[in-house]
Amino acid sequence: MSYALHETLEVHELAAFKTVCMTKSKTMRGLVSDEELKRILQEDADVSARQLEELEAVLKRAVQ
Repeated sequence: MSYALHETLEVHELAAFKTVCMTKSKTMRGLVSDEELKRILQEDADVSARQLEELEAVLKRAVQ
Protein backbone atom coordinates (compact mmCIF):
# COMPACT_ATOMS: atom_id res chain seq x y z
CA MET A 1 0.00 0.00 0.00
CA SER A 2 1.30 3.40 -0.92
CA TYR A 3 0.53 6.63 0.90
CA ALA A 4 0.50 10.14 -0.48
CA LEU A 5 3.11 12.51 0.90
CA HIS A 6 0.54 14.53 2.86
CA GLU A 7 -0.74 11.32 4.49
CA THR A 8 2.75 10.34 5.57
CA LEU A 9 3.33 13.81 6.98
CA GLU A 10 0.07 13.59 8.93
CA VAL A 11 1.21 10.34 10.52
CA HIS A 12 4.53 11.99 11.42
CA GLU A 13 2.59 14.84 13.07
CA LEU A 14 0.49 12.36 15.04
CA ALA A 15 3.62 10.54 16.17
CA ALA A 16 5.22 13.79 17.32
CA PHE A 17 2.06 14.74 19.24
CA LYS A 18 1.81 11.32 20.91
CA THR A 19 5.48 11.55 21.88
CA VAL A 20 4.82 14.86 23.62
CA CYS A 21 1.75 13.38 25.35
CA MET A 22 3.72 10.39 26.59
CA THR A 23 6.61 12.54 27.80
CA LYS A 24 4.24 14.86 29.65
CA SER A 25 2.41 11.99 31.34
CA LYS A 26 5.67 10.38 32.43
CA THR A 27 7.04 13.68 33.72
CA MET A 28 3.87 14.65 35.56
CA ARG A 29 3.61 11.20 37.13
CA GLY A 30 6.83 11.89 38.98
CA LEU A 31 5.48 15.18 40.32
CA VAL A 32 2.09 14.15 41.70
CA SER A 33 1.40 12.55 45.06
CA ASP A 34 -2.12 11.25 44.47
CA GLU A 35 -1.94 7.51 43.69
CA GLU A 36 -5.05 7.50 41.50
CA LEU A 37 -3.67 10.32 39.37
CA LYS A 38 -0.33 8.52 39.13
CA ARG A 39 -2.16 5.42 37.89
CA ILE A 40 -4.07 7.45 35.29
CA LEU A 41 -0.88 9.11 34.06
CA GLN A 42 0.90 5.75 33.82
CA GLU A 43 -2.03 4.29 31.90
CA ASP A 44 -1.94 7.25 29.51
CA ALA A 45 1.81 6.80 28.98
CA ASP A 46 1.30 3.09 28.28
CA VAL A 47 -1.49 3.78 25.77
CA SER A 48 0.63 6.45 24.07
CA ALA A 49 3.52 3.98 23.77
CA ARG A 50 1.26 1.40 22.10
CA GLN A 51 -0.14 4.04 19.75
CA LEU A 52 3.39 5.09 18.80
CA GLU A 53 4.20 1.49 17.92
CA GLU A 54 1.13 1.38 15.69
CA LEU A 55 2.09 4.65 14.01
CA GLU A 56 5.61 3.32 13.46
CA ALA A 57 4.14 0.30 11.69
CA VAL A 58 2.05 2.58 9.46
CA LEU A 59 5.14 4.63 8.59
CA LYS A 60 7.11 1.49 7.75
CA ARG A 61 4.37 0.45 5.34
CA ALA A 62 4.35 3.95 3.85
CA VAL A 63 7.98 3.74 2.76
CA GLN A 64 7.72 0.28 1.21
